Amino acid sequence: MQLRPLLSLLLLLFFTTATTTTAHNVTRMLAAHPEFSSFNHYLTTTHLASEINSRTTITVLAIDNAAMSELLSKHLSIYSLKNILSLHVLLDYFGAKKLHQITNGTALAATMFQATGTAPGSSGFVNITDLKGGKVGFGAENNGGSLDALFVKSLEEKPYNISVIQISKVLTSDVAEAPTPGPSELNITGIMSAHGCKQFADALLANAEAAKTYEDSVQGGLTVFCPLDDAFKAFYPKYKNFTVANKTAFLEFLAVPVYQSLAMLKSNNGLMNTLATDGARKFDFTVQNEGEEVTLKTKINTVKITGTLIDEQPVAIYTTDKVLLPNELFKAAPTPAPAPAPEEAADSPKPAKKGHKGAPVPDSDADSPADAPEDDAADQTADDNAGVKVGGARFLAMGLSLCLGVLLL
Repeated sequence: MQLRPLLSLLLLLFFTTATTTTAHNVTRMLAAHPEFSSFNHYLTTTHLASEINSRTTITVLAIDNAAMSELLSKHLSIYSLKNILSLHVLLDYFGAKKLHQITNGTALAATMFQATGTAPGSSGFVNITDLKGGKVGFGAENNGGSLDALFVKSLEEKPYNISVIQISKVLTSDVAEAPTPGPSELNITGIMSAHGCKQFADALLANAEAAKTYEDSVQGGLTVFCPLDDAFKAFYPKYKNFTVANKTAFLEFLAVPVYQSLAMLKSNNGLMNTLATDGARKFDFTVQNEGEEVTLKTKINTVKITGTLIDEQPVAIYTTDKVLLPNELFKAAPTPAPAPAPEEAADSPKPAKKGHKGAPVPDSDADSPADAPEDDAADQTADDNAGVKVGGARFLAMGLSLCLGVLLL
């Protein structure tokens, strides 16, 4: 009789632990420390905050408002500023305790600046050294080995996911501070045309309204999901029959008004608004990933990201194997009707309904969304909840098996 409450307790502990996440929000963490408000603001402005939140193991070297004022007095572009702040984000966990337990007293840590692929040589690494007297020094590896900054204190720690610690001053790096081309110099349609998305680029150039929406969005962040030429050619007859307004909405639907690196897409699964999102007309889609494969999904079809044309903050352009179809412009494929019963099949067909003066009654969906292309109809005919139900059943079975195994020990 005592096994029942014990089993219930084990099940509760199992499911509580299984649903625990390691998500963190660096902006919220720093908001509790107003003396770092400027640093916090520029993490958001440069989109570094979302990249930090997408990582599961990270250390942020925060600098206070006085140190940020000194950096801002250099009047650097927002892109160079992002490179410098990226140098203050380590791709490893260093809490206050670990800083004094570094093997051999020194370590070389990769940074988010290094992860961009634009940092030559070792310029994207930071040297961390445990100094005498309990001090810890930090310095960019390419600045001659000088330890520019010292550890001040720990602000927030969630071992071993994220650590936010204060250092005394900005890490200096000539490479990180070098001028960086702005996004206004990017020719996004030219990039598409040169790398297998010319058909989509031509359609965008031919639509002044959509092209301007793309152009206006580049500065604040833009991610485009560009269908490859063969896919867009097959879809073009449908596109050609759209109204002008629907052509604009469709083109804007294939872009997101924020920068999303591939790593961010892999970690930020879920609904995503687009340039076409407007009130009741949601024009959104769902991002899903399985391992390294990232897919985009609507109720109409599912497409796969097949390549990257450019991924340079604040613009990312990815290729897709098919054209992603918005719910607002297409009808999902109907579920096949069950076969008629034998007695029904034997009945003679019923005559068509007649309207006034015996004329056939036309279909009433002339203004409804178009049917999805036939080759996409099978992508989304299954019940969306089926995978969830199967996964939930397996998860429950695994939990029960674990708990019963513990009881039998």
